[in-house]
Amino acid sequence: MSLLTTLSPARVAEGVGIALDSLRGNKVRASLTILGVAIGVMVVIAIGAAITGIQRSATNVIESLGPKTFYVFRYWSGGINISDGSDELSPWRRNPWLSVADAEMLRRLPTVRDVNISEYSNGPVSYERVNLRSVDIAGFSPTWVQVNGGEILQGRNFSDLEYAAGSHVCIINDKLALELFPGLDPIGKRIRISGALFEVVGVHAEAANLFSNASSPRLAMPHTTFTKVVEYWKGWMQIAVIPTETATVQEAMDDVIASLRAARGLKPRQENNFTVVSSDRFLDSFNQMTQGFFLVMLALSGVGLMVGGVGVVAIMMISVTERTREIGVRKALGATRGEIMFQFLVEAATLTLVGCLFGLILGALIAWAIRTFIPTLPAAIPVMSVVAAVIAAILTGVLFGLYPANKASKLDPVDALRYE
Repeated sequence: MSLLTTLSPARVAEGVGIALDSLRGNKVRASLTILGVAIGVMVVIAIGAAITGIQRSATNVIESLGPKTFYVFRYWSGGINISDGSDELSPWRRNPWLSVADAEMLRRLPTVRDVNISEYSNGPVSYERVNLRSVDIAGFSPTWVQVNGGEILQGRNFSDLEYAAGSHVCIINDKLALELFPGLDPIGKRIRISGALFEVVGVHAEAANLFSNASSPRLAMPHTTFTKVVEYWKGWMQIAVIPTETATVQEAMDDVIASLRAARGLKPRQENNFTVVSSDRFLDSFNQMTQGFFLVMLALSGVGLMVGGVGVVAIMMISVTERTREIGVRKALGATRGEIMFQFLVEAATLTLVGCLFGLILGALIAWAIRTFIPTLPAAIPVMSVVAAVIAAILTGVLFGLYPANKASKLDPVDALRYE
């Protein structure tokens, strides 16, 4: 009989039907196979959906900051950095600090429209009887809303004049407004930040995303005031650079790099002692980090599929034993070894596909739950995860079904017919 006849839809349907009958007749034995494969597939789908949601959230953050905005850091390598404080593992120790003078120099470049300085800390904030021990505090330039995104819900941003004068004014986020002024209008109220009195001039709502602290109490003040009032870790200023409409990102980055190198007296062969990072590099670094999650996903799903594969071997070996006489009859009527093997491999693949179906359903439910209960994580099931799960389930069934299928195909028809 030809291979085409062996692989005919009728033969496949027959094998699937026998496998389903085996499932109904051996529910306890089959459950191990189904459970193992279902867990493996569920892990693939759930983690794939979560990673897709994280990537979408990261992309949204970059887009909200402006596709042309790039950043200057004292040191930034992306990913996870391990440091023991030594010069070898802490190259940032050799880099000079960024300064306000650096930012003003970059602001004057012809390809730069504006820059924003940012430094961060935390400290106590209070209003009347409400005392918060640790609130995120940021020192910014007046352009910070344009760079960080979000919107001013009430009041206003601090002005250039207030920035230059180092005025004690601040903008609080909506979360801090609820904690300090429940049911009250916060505009014009005077609060204490690290012991100093500040006037609240605005309420800001940050765009909610996975990487923001929109749910935490935060406030912003002029950087000129921040450096005088707040205790902070010095040396980690960040400068956001906004190119002009006519300049490309690369042109502006080249100008920024050339200016900083000249200001620091770096020779042509010397490496930069600062880092300029574009939004594309942020995304590339983030995608490299998510590759680790994919490896974990494969390892965890592999364990589940191995459990399912062991179940396939067990249930198919029992099936071969129980159907020895049937195999003998089929061989006596002219069935070839290939036909016998094909039938048992179809049965094995059907078992794992049933487990795959349950895993897909469970993974989809987990993705829905993540998307529903964590709105900042727009989890979505990637098509490739589904394709990979189905292929992995079929291969698991075929590979682990080879031994029992081969054993069935090698049975002697005379001995099989005599089997009791």
